[in-house]
Order: sequence, then structure tokens, then C-alpha cells
Amino acid sequence: MTAPVTVGVSLGDRSYDILIGPGLIGRAGAEVARRLPGIRAAIVTDANVAAHHLAAMQASLAASGVEAQAITVAPGEKSKGFDTLQDVVAGILDARLERGDAIIALGGGVVGDLAGFAAGIVRRGMRFIQVPTSLLAQVDSSVGGKTGINTAHGKNLVGVFHQPQLVLADTEVLDTLPGREFRAGYAEMAKYGLIDRPDFFAWLEQNWQAVFAGGDARVEAITQACRAKADVVARDEREAGDRALLNLGHTFGHALEAATSYDSARLVHGEGVSIGMALAHRFSARLNLASPDDADRVEAHLSAVGLPTKLSDVPGGLPGAEQFLTYMSQDKKVARGALTFVLTHGIGRSFVAKDVPASQVLTFLEENLRQ
Repeated sequence: MTAPVTVGVSLGDRSYDILIGPGLIGRAGAEVARRLPGIRAAIVTDANVAAHHLAAMQASLAASGVEAQAITVAPGEKSKGFDTLQDVVAGILDARLERGDAIIALGGGVVGDLAGFAAGIVRRGMRFIQVPTSLLAQVDSSVGGKTGINTAHGKNLVGVFHQPQLVLADTEVLDTLPGREFRAGYAEMAKYGLIDRPDFFAWLEQNWQAVFAGGDARVEAITQACRAKADVVARDEREAGDRALLNLGHTFGHALEAATSYDSARLVHGEGVSIGMALAHRFSARLNLASPDDADRVEAHLSAVGLPTKLSDVPGGLPGAEQFLTYMSQDKKVARGALTFVLTHGIGRSFVAKDVPASQVLTFLEENLRQ
């Protein structure tokens, strides 16, 4: 078996490894038992992922002497709520797991956020292991310790920072993803190039088809994205500064998700981020911060891989600009009522813009809702 690539997340005594490569679910038991000997575990997963990967995960853990009980939730964004969180917490407590035991998240971003939040609050904090099975989770949500659930007020507004002990990114499991889900994850991967790694974005423009096909190019792309995320997290674990750059496209994207009631048939998270990144570059050009050519280039690449880039790409009606602005005002990146955006001076030159006038945002939204 090919040895996995290891990317370290440097957080002092809470540092951990991200392992990236094929076949990692099969060796999960050995990796977990070596780092956390003697633990018991609960595997939190969803019904879709369980059908593909739960048996292999349980067999791997059992072979290394790790006793594990599965807790299965319904697939989809609607599981990221208080009702499902309560079910997961009850399952952990019913299993009589102790603080030193572990919660293993086997799934995409929804499962990782939900299971991580449960691990952060049960017994005031249990050990946590991420085994992300979607591209989006492998390059973004599984790394950095952000956990949480959604409410009617907005996305991820209730949660805690709770770092994992280990992340196992099995690139082989991505072969079972529907094409739409892989593309949605790709948006988060491209984001790292747009933030501050223009050479990586240019590499993706040339190699995206090989990334989709799998093999070495996929491992390389995920590795580069994880290194970018790990570097930011090490500098700014709790989003007091640089880490806010990781929200490129998310202020628009989260508002879109709220506007579509988190209906994955209409929009999934990565698609919202794709539209959000295109809007952020267009808005930057409108404010004369960046060249329109950069906005065109971003939109061209995202469109080439099959991602949406316009508000009109979302099926079904969207609310008016004022309601859209209200959704934005609920975003976690709002500070004392002032709108905060990640904008750009060009590809790979993003920055945090505070106190963006709501009137300019409103006009921009009105124009884009008509397109």
C-alpha cells in the first residue's frame, strides 16, 4: 500500500496529523490504536456513508482491538440541528463512553461538524477523530476544529472549537461520491489558491481534470489544500485574524444557503461557496479593488468544472436584495452590526474588509439578482 502523505497541524500540545492517501479506512484501526491505545469509540456516520464504508471501518477498528459502536443519522444538511445533535449525544451516553474515549466522524462536512460538536460538549470534551469521506470535508471542514450546527437564524451559529486528535483523508473513498458532491468540494479546494496561493490556482486550472480522475494529482491537490489550511489554523486557531480569509465566498454563500432553507436539492454548501467566490471577485472589481479580468478568470474556471457562479444558477426563486442582506447580517463574521467580507486585490491577494457599506452591498445584490 502506498504510504500516506502526512501534513502536521502545529498547535503545541494539541498538534495532530492529517494523513492523506488511498486505503486509509482499511488502516484506520492501526492508526487510531497507535495514537490512542485502549480507547473505546462511537462512530458517527450517515446512512449513505454507512452503506459504503461503515463495515470496513468497523472491521479495521476491531482488528486493532478498538471497540466501537455506530450512531447513524439521516444524510443531508438538515441533520445539522438540535434534534439530531440530541440523538447523537444520547447515543454516546447510552454507549457509556468516558471522557478519554473517542468520537469518530465518518462522513462529510455535516457529519464532521455534528460529531465534532457532540465530542466537544459531552463530558465537557471527548477525544475526536475525523475520517472525512467527501472532498469538501477532506480539504476544509475536517481540519481546524470548527464544529457546530445550524439554526433558523443561520448556518453554524451554534458550536465550539474542538480540535481532532487525527484526520484520516482516504482519497479512494472519493470515487463513490456523486459528481455534484465532488464538484462542490472542489470549490473549497480552489478557494485556497484564490486566497493567497495563485500558483496553486494556476495549477488547478491546468490539472483539474486529473484531480477529478483520481490518482497522484488528487492526492497532491488535497495535500496542498490541507497544508494551506493547516498553516492558517496554526497562525490563528480561533479566527481572530488571518483565519477569517478562509471565509472567502462564505458570506454570500451562507446567505444563499439560508435563502434556500438548506435544501440540498437546490444548493449544497460548495455550490454556495462557488457562487460566493465569484460574487466576491465581481464585488471587488465593482469597488475598483481588482481587475474585472480576475473575476472573469475565476468564473471561467469554476464554470469549466461544472460549478454555479451566478445567483440565477440556483433553481427556484430567491428573496429580494433586502432579505438577502438580512441573511448576511446573521453571519458570524458580522462585528457589532458592520458587514465584513473577504474581498480581493486579484487572484491570490485576498483580504478582510470591515465596515463595508450596506448600501453598496444592496445595490450589488439588486444588480446580480436581475442577471
